[in-house]
Amino acid sequence: MSTRRIFARPARYAAIAPYLWMVLFFLVPFGFVLKISLSQTAIAQPPYVPVFDFSEGWSAINAAFAQLSFDNFRLLASDSLYISSYLRSVVVAVTSTLILLLIGYPIAYGMARLPQRWQPIAMMLVIVPFWTSFLIRIYAWINILQHDGLLNKILLTLHLVSSPVVWLSTDTAMYLGIVYSYLPFMILPLYATLSKMDPSLLEAASDLGSSPRQAFWLVTFPLSLPGVGAGALLCFIPIIGEFVIPDLLAGSGSMMIGQTLWLEFFTNKDWPVAAAAAVALLVLLVPPLLLYDRLQRGTLEGGR
Repeated sequence: MSTRRIFARPARYAAIAPYLWMVLFFLVPFGFVLKISLSQTAIAQPPYVPVFDFSEGWSAINAAFAQLSFDNFRLLASDSLYISSYLRSVVVAVTSTLILLLIGYPIAYGMARLPQRWQPIAMMLVIVPFWTSFLIRIYAWINILQHDGLLNKILLTLHLVSSPVVWLSTDTAMYLGIVYSYLPFMILPLYATLSKMDPSLLEAASDLGSSPRQAFWLVTFPLSLPGVGAGALLCFIPIIGEFVIPDLLAGSGSMMIGQTLWLEFFTNKDWPVAAAAAVALLVLLVPPLLLYDRLQRGTLEGGR
């Protein structure tokens, strides 16, 4: 057996591994969720029907398939509770992602332009918050934003306000928590893209008469678009299904879809409707993923 054939077999297995991972940990669980979303609520364990019983033979499985329906998806499309939850989730995710981009881009740009020996330190400072539990960090914001918390004490000391400001249970507190928690997810892809940019391109733009502002918008920003897209997706996708931050920091006036899912699963025990809402959320996330993939392909083809 030749050496080439010996090394080709492990390489083939390595290529199959990601697809196997996706099948086992995405498609199979998604299949269970999809099946539950097509079922009906029941006072039983599990709390839905039909339940496939493979021991009873193929006829029983066919009968169970015949009982599946799209009633839960029709409910999602007709009930204002779910529609408003989806719309609020989209608005919060888009707004938060834009704020993160406005804050994260200058930080990543500054990190990329630091001397080489200081860049690992800057990277470490960005990553340090990940060393603390996510939940603990959100509870820390509760202490900061409460009526007699640190933020109000600072504002009163500086005479910027005459009385404590209500921060908790507001959208402002929610956006503060989201931006703080997801800022590293925006900075790191941007930094990875900006740090690879050739400085001679800016020098060439300057030699051709471009001002620093023009060079940024004509050279730097277009070249950083892959990092912008990656950072935006890394923030937008988890934010749209966020549960902890809105539940702890925001008010209860309007819920995001993550809170609605929790309510249906654990309070109402309505697994089929909750599963249908989860499937619809996944479908909602497909267009931005396809858009990002198209942008990436366009960038690669343009680079060639």
